Amino acid sequence: MPLMRNTTGVAIAALLAGTAIAPAWAQTAPVPAPAPTQTPPASPPASPAAGALNPAAEQAPARPAAAPPQFQISEGVIATVNDQVITSFDLRQRMLVIIAMSQVQPTEENLPAIQQQALNALIEERLQNEEIAKYKDLVISDAEVDDEIASMAQEAGTTPANYMNFLAQGGIRPQNMREQLRTELGWRALVGGRFNSRSKVSHAAVEQAMRQLTETASKPQYLIGEIYIEAARVGGQQAAVNGANQLVQQMVQGAPFQAVARQFSAAPSAQRGGDAGWVVQGTVQPALQQALDQLQVGQLSRPIPVDGGVYIVYMRDKRSGVATSLVSMKQIMVEVPETASEADVAAATARLEAIKPQLTCDNILARATSEQGLLGSDLGESDIANLAPQFQQVARAAEVGTISSPVRTPLGVHLLAVCGRRAGGPDAPTFQQVENRLQNQNLAMLARRYIRDLRSDALIEMK
Repeated sequence: MPLMRNTTGVAIAALLAGTAIAPAWAQTAPVPAPAPTQTPPASPPASPAAGALNPAAEQAPARPAAAPPQFQISEGVIATVNDQVITSFDLRQRMLVIIAMSQVQPTEENLPAIQQQALNALIEERLQNEEIAKYKDLVISDAEVDDEIASMAQEAGTTPANYMNFLAQGGIRPQNMREQLRTELGWRALVGGRFNSRSKVSHAAVEQAMRQLTETASKPQYLIGEIYIEAARVGGQQAAVNGANQLVQQMVQGAPFQAVARQFSAAPSAQRGGDAGWVVQGTVQPALQQALDQLQVGQLSRPIPVDGGVYIVYMRDKRSGVATSLVSMKQIMVEVPETASEADVAAATARLEAIKPQLTCDNILARATSEQGLLGSDLGESDIANLAPQFQQVARAAEVGTISSPVRTPLGVHLLAVCGRRAGGPDAPTFQQVENRLQNQNLAMLARRYIRDLRSDALIEMK
């Protein structure tokens, strides 16, 4: 269970504060209309919408604090992970943390799912501790844990003492919380140190991703939140569907989507409260695409079964697509006046055709200065619609990194180097943002594979 600074603080703030403390995307969707006084008819099975979330649930306590729930768990050892034990006390403590952070109300129906989530988290924590212990220089000090708590409390708008007191009032022992944070800090450092170099992406991979974004920029796009329940972690596909149904019911009744995603989702976006960003039409599985097409802004889907698990989707916003396309180009040219003879134009064209095979984006400007009669310039990044008409076809169709055939304009004959292309507009990602996103995805994938390998090699016995 990831308890990152930028997520846990918000979850606690929502519980501690009486004033509105809203994450940026919690207010994306409009506030739904007041519910009708009569009971509405049931939605037809074909519609994926399960209901509309209340944005205020992300801002303030959805319900008053209740006494810690009473769990029906046999006392003693629940499981062993290699030579480490998980006790009933450990399990109850982790269940309390999940309930406090997600604001899901424990019921007879959802307690098994909460218990399974808590048990999975404890098993993985034991494996993480075992792996961390292999690195003698990887020690998380009390001061580092204190700093983490202080940062989380600051984000929640309270003091570290009040922060920990709040957890204690919910039945969560401060020492258990500290050890949980110590493991998470150690695991974060271990994964980062071990896989940081392997998670890096090449310049070519980023360029390819940028090209794909540009090619799909004009398609409909959806700003979504996601929760993914992985069947293998919860006891099978039917258990995943049942658990997802319980979570949908809780969120419609007031549990904040972001807090639920942090505690229950197996997707990499869980650390961002389920924020999956903008998704382009046709880039997701068919079952998900069908739901995205039908959901209205502010609606929450019913569980969407896919291979390996179940999704829940919250439609935050929609848009028709980004029409603006930006291109980076350089040119080399021979000046030929508009009144020049056909022979002069042909001579300039032949000269440029002869040097074209030797040109790249990197050397085109240097080549222009090496021969008399050639001119070169960096056209920078421009909206394709603002380019000269003769340049627009090259800017739209030529592959990045290629040199065009000679293009005639009133000024002369040109060779154009297309050195970059991307979707424009205020929401269009930069090269650095795409690179960071790809690297984070790689790191998350490597971390998941790491813990799965540890789990498959471990001796885990349920009592």
